[in-house]
Amino acid sequence: MKKLLLILIFLAISNTGYANGKILKSGFITKSASVNESMIIEDPKNKIIIIYNHGQNKNDKAIKNECIWVSQIRNQASLVDLEINGKKIMVYNFCTNDLAGDMSPKKYWKFKEPYEGIHKLDKRIEKNLELVDKFVKIGVPRKQIIVSGHSCGGLLTLMLLAAHPKKVGGGISYMQACYGKLSSKYKAKKVGSEEALAKFAKKYPGGAELRQRQIDNIKKLNNIPVLAFTHPKDKYEGLLSDWLEEVPGVKRIVISEDFKINGKNCVMKGNDWEEKVSERKNAGHEMSQGLCFQYYNPEILEYIASRLK
Repeated sequence: MKKLLLILIFLAISNTGYANGKILKSGFITKSASVNESMIIEDPKNKIIIIYNHGQNKNDKAIKNECIWVSQIRNQASLVDLEINGKKIMVYNFCTNDLAGDMSPKKYWKFKEPYEGIHKLDKRIEKNLELVDKFVKIGVPRKQIIVSGHSCGGLLTLMLLAAHPKKVGGGISYMQACYGKLSSKYKAKKVGSEEALAKFAKKYPGGAELRQRQIDNIKKLNNIPVLAFTHPKDKYEGLLSDWLEEVPGVKRIVISEDFKINGKNCVMKGNDWEEKVSERKNAGHEMSQGLCFQYYNPEILEYIASRLK
């Protein structure tokens, strides 16, 4: 009997894709913030698919058995089943942390020589395009497929829309960043963004060159239809995100100067805990994952509606 119970528990974990709040598999996010791995889409022509891309703790390395935590998709779950012009939203959690870039033996973001080969983000982009093609074959119109992502996933979103603007309907970027805590580590608030980035380039010229190359490629396109959220107290790129203003088509929203939205404290909620975002180590970077961020849902829906025209 005990053995049977253990088997049932294991199956339950496998089917939902998460254990102890950790989501381990790709799949459609439910309203309750679990994951359904099925690719069945009923009435695909009347569905809007948002592909959500997680961040990554290492710039170029493969990270095994790690995808995302349930607390990080609460706000994505709040969009599920909402309707725009009679079309229902579905959100697909896409796990691609097991990919590695061609220079993956290098540690974290700390490399000095020029990057050679294909970076992990570019490989994640290719996987996104493969997934988009699967949805299109099922019957979902391309313009009804939106790529989104947080942190490295947010940068990925901008890169994908810049390189493949006609492959999807649009993109939503949350706290784009993929090179460590540049804003805080190099004291951007005190010395300014130019000097902070100069210090980064002096210490890690390879990483700085790759970051700038990615930004320059994003800037090349005349119109990148992306809705981008940033926060000034984001330790990663918060005070280094003004380059987004130079990208045609990008609509940037700077989240409040503090850790409140619309006067309300932000909290993150797991399966059995709740914590103020302001008390977390990466507070500013996690503002888009605080429950109060749902204040921006109407803005997100308005953006998606504009891409369906």
